[in-house]
Amino acid sequence: MKDDTRRHPFRDSHQDREDATQVPDTPQTRSPAYALAFADDDFMCRDELRPVRLQLELLKPEMLLDEAGIKSTVVMFGGARIPEPAKKDSARTQTLADLSVYYDEARTFARLMTEKGDANENVVVTGGGPGVMEAGNRGAVDAGGRSIGLNIVLPHEQAPNEFVTPELCFNFHYFAIRKMHFLMRANAITVFPGGFGTLDELFEALTLIQTGRMAKVPFLLFGRKFWETIVNWDALSDAGTISADDLDLFRFVDTAEEAVAALEAWEGVGEKRGEIPGR
Repeated sequence: MKDDTRRHPFRDSHQDREDATQVPDTPQTRSPAYALAFADDDFMCRDELRPVRLQLELLKPEMLLDEAGIKSTVVMFGGARIPEPAKKDSARTQTLADLSVYYDEARTFARLMTEKGDANENVVVTGGGPGVMEAGNRGAVDAGGRSIGLNIVLPHEQAPNEFVTPELCFNFHYFAIRKMHFLMRANAITVFPGGFGTLDELFEALTLIQTGRMAKVPFLLFGRKFWETIVNWDALSDAGTISADDLDLFRFVDTAEEAVAALEAWEGVGEKRGEIPGR
Protein backbone atom coordinates (compact mmCIF):
# COMPACT_ATOMS: atom_id res chain seq x y z
CA MET A 1 0.00 0.00 0.00
CA LYS A 2 1.38 3.38 -0.97
CA ASP A 3 2.26 5.78 1.84
CA ASP A 4 0.18 8.89 1.04
CA THR A 5 2.63 11.14 2.89
CA ARG A 6 5.43 10.43 0.41
CA ARG A 7 6.04 12.89 -2.40
CA HIS A 8 7.83 10.58 -4.81
CA PRO A 9 7.45 7.07 -6.29
CA PHE A 10 10.91 5.81 -5.32
CA ARG A 11 11.66 2.97 -2.97
CA ASP A 12 11.53 3.83 0.73
CA SER A 13 14.89 4.18 2.52
CA HIS A 14 13.50 2.53 5.66
CA GLN A 15 12.72 -0.60 3.65
CA ASP A 16 16.13 -0.66 2.00
CA ARG A 17 17.81 -0.29 5.38
CA GLU A 18 15.85 -3.29 6.65
CA ASP A 19 16.46 -5.36 3.51
CA ALA A 20 20.20 -4.63 3.65
CA THR A 21 20.39 -6.57 6.93
CA GLN A 22 18.95 -9.68 5.24
CA VAL A 23 21.56 -10.12 2.49
CA PRO A 24 23.68 -13.29 2.28
CA ASP A 25 26.72 -13.37 4.55
CA THR A 26 29.75 -13.06 2.26
CA PRO A 27 33.13 -11.32 2.49
CA GLN A 28 31.71 -8.60 0.27
CA THR A 29 28.58 -7.94 2.35
CA ARG A 30 30.61 -7.99 5.59
CA SER A 31 32.89 -5.24 4.31
CA PRO A 32 32.24 -1.76 5.78
CA ALA A 33 32.34 -0.44 2.22
CA TYR A 34 29.11 -2.30 1.45
CA ALA A 35 27.06 -0.67 4.21
CA LEU A 36 24.48 1.89 3.14
CA ALA A 37 26.09 5.27 3.70
CA PHE A 38 23.17 6.78 5.67
CA ALA A 39 22.96 3.68 7.90
CA ASP A 40 26.72 3.44 8.55
CA ASP A 41 27.47 4.95 11.98
CA ASP A 42 31.24 4.73 11.55
CA PHE A 43 31.04 6.53 8.21
CA MET A 44 28.73 9.22 9.62
CA CYS A 45 31.23 9.92 12.42
CA ARG A 46 34.19 10.54 10.12
CA ASP A 47 35.80 13.99 10.32
CA GLU A 48 34.89 14.66 6.69
CA LEU A 49 31.20 14.26 7.54
CA ARG A 50 31.19 17.05 10.15
CA PRO A 51 29.30 19.46 7.82
CA VAL A 52 26.61 16.81 7.35
CA ARG A 53 26.34 16.19 11.09
CA LEU A 54 26.04 19.93 11.72
CA GLN A 55 23.23 20.12 9.20
CA LEU A 56 21.44 17.11 10.67
CA GLU A 57 21.69 18.49 14.18
CA LEU A 58 20.17 21.76 13.03
CA LEU A 59 17.50 20.05 10.97
CA LYS A 60 16.19 17.32 13.28
CA PRO A 61 14.98 19.55 16.16
CA GLU A 62 13.73 22.15 13.68
CA MET A 63 11.57 19.60 11.90
CA LEU A 64 10.22 18.04 15.08
CA LEU A 65 9.46 21.42 16.67
CA ASP A 66 7.64 22.45 13.49
CA GLU A 67 5.68 19.21 13.51
CA ALA A 68 4.81 19.80 17.16
CA GLY A 69 3.45 23.26 16.26
CA ILE A 70 5.95 25.22 18.38
CA LYS A 71 5.89 28.81 17.12
CA SER A 72 7.70 30.77 19.83
CA THR A 73 9.58 30.17 23.06
CA VAL A 74 10.61 31.75 26.33
CA VAL A 75 14.25 30.90 27.00
CA MET A 76 15.36 30.10 30.55
CA PHE A 77 19.13 29.94 31.13
CA GLY A 78 20.53 29.21 34.57
CA GLY A 79 22.81 27.16 36.76
CA ALA A 80 22.64 23.38 36.99
CA ARG A 81 24.00 23.41 40.56
CA ILE A 82 21.28 25.53 42.16
CA PRO A 83 19.18 23.20 44.34
CA GLU A 84 15.49 23.34 45.06
CA PRO A 85 14.87 24.90 48.49
CA ALA A 86 13.90 21.55 50.04
CA LYS A 87 17.39 20.26 49.23
CA LYS A 88 19.43 23.37 49.92
CA ASP A 89 21.13 21.78 52.93
CA SER A 90 23.01 19.56 50.49
CA ALA A 91 24.42 22.53 48.56
CA ARG A 92 28.21 22.71 48.25
CA THR A 93 28.35 26.30 49.49
CA GLN A 94 26.20 28.63 51.52
CA THR A 95 25.86 30.87 48.49
CA LEU A 96 24.37 28.04 46.45
CA ALA A 97 22.00 27.31 49.31
CA ASP A 98 20.94 30.96 49.34
CA LEU A 99 20.47 30.96 45.57
CA SER A 100 17.93 28.14 45.90
CA VAL A 101 15.30 30.87 46.10
CA TYR A 102 15.75 31.23 42.33
CA TYR A 103 14.74 27.61 41.79
CA ASP A 104 11.31 28.56 43.10
CA GLU A 105 11.27 31.82 41.13
CA ALA A 106 12.16 29.94 37.93
CA ARG A 107 9.45 27.36 38.61
CA THR A 108 6.87 30.06 39.30
CA PHE A 109 7.89 32.10 36.26
CA ALA A 110 7.61 29.06 33.96
CA ARG A 111 4.19 28.25 35.40
CA LEU A 112 2.94 31.81 34.91
CA MET A 113 4.23 32.02 31.35
CA THR A 114 2.73 28.65 30.47
CA GLU A 115 -0.63 29.64 31.94
CA LYS A 116 -0.57 32.94 30.00
CA GLY A 117 0.31 31.35 26.67
CA ASP A 118 -1.06 28.46 24.69
CA ALA A 119 0.35 25.11 23.65
CA ASN A 120 2.32 26.60 20.76
CA GLU A 121 3.30 30.14 21.77
CA ASN A 122 5.87 31.18 24.41
CA VAL A 123 6.73 27.59 25.22
CA VAL A 124 9.38 27.33 27.94
CA VAL A 125 12.76 26.05 26.71
CA THR A 126 15.65 25.10 29.00
CA GLY A 127 18.89 23.18 28.70
CA GLY A 128 17.03 20.15 29.97
CA GLY A 129 19.33 19.54 32.93
CA PRO A 130 19.05 19.95 36.71
CA GLY A 131 18.89 23.10 38.82
CA VAL A 132 17.24 26.14 37.26
CA MET A 133 16.62 24.14 34.09
CA GLU A 134 14.66 21.52 36.00
CA ALA A 135 12.69 24.28 37.72
CA GLY A 136 11.69 25.76 34.36
CA ASN A 137 10.45 22.48 32.93
CA ARG A 138 8.76 21.67 36.23
CA GLY A 139 6.88 24.95 36.26
CA ALA A 140 5.48 24.19 32.80
CA VAL A 141 4.25 20.82 34.10
CA ASP A 142 2.64 22.61 37.08
CA ALA A 143 0.58 24.57 34.56
CA GLY A 144 -0.31 21.48 32.55
CA GLY A 145 1.75 22.60 29.58
CA ARG A 146 4.60 21.43 27.37
CA SER A 147 8.22 22.48 27.59
CA ILE A 148 11.39 21.92 25.59
CA GLY A 149 14.72 20.56 26.79
CA LEU A 150 17.94 21.03 24.78
CA ASN A 151 20.40 18.63 26.40
CA ILE A 152 24.00 18.07 25.34
CA VAL A 153 26.36 15.12 25.64
CA LEU A 154 28.91 15.70 28.42
CA PRO A 155 31.79 13.51 29.61
CA HIS A 156 30.03 12.73 32.89
CA GLU A 157 26.92 10.58 32.93
CA GLN A 158 23.69 12.56 32.81
CA ALA A 159 20.10 12.42 31.69
CA PRO A 160 17.45 15.06 30.98
CA ASN A 161 15.35 16.11 33.94
CA GLU A 162 12.06 14.25 34.32
CA PHE A 163 9.88 17.28 33.63
CA VAL A 164 10.83 17.88 29.98
CA THR A 165 8.09 16.92 27.53
CA PRO A 166 9.54 13.68 26.08
CA GLU A 167 8.76 14.42 22.43
CA LEU A 168 10.35 17.87 22.84
CA CYS A 169 13.56 16.61 24.47
CA PHE A 170 16.63 16.82 22.24
CA ASN A 171 20.26 15.83 22.59
CA PHE A 172 23.17 17.67 20.96
CA HIS A 173 26.80 17.11 20.13
CA TYR A 174 27.52 20.65 18.91
CA PHE A 175 27.21 23.53 21.39
CA ALA A 176 26.88 26.02 18.53
CA ILE A 177 23.84 24.32 17.00
CA ARG A 178 22.25 23.94 20.43
CA LYS A 179 22.65 27.69 20.99
CA MET A 180 20.98 28.42 17.67
CA HIS A 181 17.95 26.36 18.69
CA PHE A 182 17.71 28.28 21.96
CA LEU A 183 17.35 31.55 20.10
CA MET A 184 15.66 30.75 16.78
CA ARG A 185 12.14 30.97 18.23
CA ALA A 186 12.84 33.17 21.25
CA ASN A 187 10.22 35.75 22.23
CA ALA A 188 12.04 36.46 25.49
CA ILE A 189 15.29 35.49 27.21
CA THR A 190 15.65 35.06 30.95
CA VAL A 191 18.92 34.37 32.75
CA PHE A 192 19.11 33.08 36.30
CA PRO A 193 22.28 32.83 38.42
CA GLY A 194 24.74 30.29 37.09
CA GLY A 195 28.32 29.53 36.15
CA PHE A 196 30.46 29.38 33.01
CA GLY A 197 27.73 27.89 30.83
CA THR A 198 25.16 30.46 31.91
CA LEU A 199 27.62 33.32 31.40
CA ASP A 200 28.47 31.99 27.94
CA GLU A 201 24.79 31.85 26.97
CA LEU A 202 24.11 35.27 28.48
CA PHE A 203 26.88 37.09 26.64
CA GLU A 204 26.46 35.31 23.33
CA ALA A 205 22.75 36.21 23.22
CA LEU A 206 23.47 39.79 24.32
CA THR A 207 26.16 40.14 21.68
CA LEU A 208 23.80 39.01 18.93
CA ILE A 209 21.29 41.68 19.97
CA GLN A 210 23.96 44.34 20.56
CA THR A 211 25.40 43.87 17.09
CA GLY A 212 22.04 43.72 15.33
CA ARG A 213 22.49 40.09 14.34
CA MET A 214 19.30 39.30 16.28
CA ALA A 215 16.15 41.32 16.83
CA LYS A 216 15.58 42.84 20.25
CA VAL A 217 13.58 40.69 22.64
CA PRO A 218 12.87 41.17 26.34
CA PHE A 219 16.05 40.18 28.17
CA LEU A 220 15.77 39.68 31.93
CA LEU A 221 18.46 38.88 34.49
CA PHE A 222 17.04 37.34 37.65
CA GLY A 223 18.89 38.39 40.79
CA ARG A 224 20.25 41.93 40.62
CA LYS A 225 22.58 41.39 43.59
CA PHE A 226 24.11 38.29 42.03
CA TRP A 227 24.64 39.81 38.59
CA GLU A 228 26.00 43.11 39.86
CA THR A 229 28.47 41.17 42.02
CA ILE A 230 29.58 38.92 39.18
CA VAL A 231 29.81 41.58 36.44
CA ASN A 232 30.73 45.23 36.85
CA TRP A 233 28.40 46.46 34.13
CA ASP A 234 29.00 50.15 34.76
CA ALA A 235 32.77 49.63 34.54
CA LEU A 236 32.36 48.24 31.03
CA SER A 237 30.34 51.30 30.05
CA ASP A 238 32.73 53.75 31.76
CA ALA A 239 35.67 52.13 29.99
CA GLY A 240 33.94 52.53 26.64
CA THR A 241 34.20 48.83 25.79
CA ILE A 242 30.40 48.87 25.56
CA SER A 243 28.04 51.79 25.09
CA ALA A 244 25.87 53.17 27.87
CA ASP A 245 22.94 52.31 25.58
CA ASP A 246 23.95 48.66 25.74
CA LEU A 247 22.92 48.61 29.38
CA ASP A 248 19.34 49.18 28.22
CA LEU A 249 19.31 45.88 26.33
CA PHE A 250 18.51 44.00 29.55
CA ARG A 251 16.86 44.55 32.91
CA PHE A 252 17.20 43.10 36.38
CA VAL A 253 14.30 41.41 38.13
CA ASP A 254 14.08 39.44 41.36
CA THR A 255 10.71 37.72 41.25
CA ALA A 256 8.61 35.85 38.74
CA GLU A 257 5.79 38.37 39.02
CA GLU A 258 8.20 41.25 38.39
CA ALA A 259 9.51 39.43 35.33
CA VAL A 260 6.04 38.88 33.86
CA ALA A 261 5.22 42.57 34.36
CA ALA A 262 8.50 43.57 32.67
CA LEU A 263 7.76 41.37 29.67
CA GLU A 264 4.32 42.88 29.25
CA ALA A 265 5.70 46.43 29.35
CA TRP A 266 8.76 45.85 27.14
CA GLU A 267 9.16 48.22 24.20
CA GLY A 268 11.07 47.88 20.98
CA VAL A 269 10.51 44.13 20.55
CA GLY A 270 11.43 42.92 17.07
CA GLU A 271 13.65 45.88 16.20
CA LYS A 272 17.20 45.34 14.98
CA ARG A 273 20.03 47.75 15.52
CA GLY A 274 21.28 49.34 12.31
CA GLU A 275 24.47 50.53 13.96
CA ILE A 276 26.25 49.90 17.23
CA PRO A 277 26.22 52.91 19.58
CA GLY A 278 29.69 54.19 20.40
CA ARG A 279 31.34 52.83 17.26
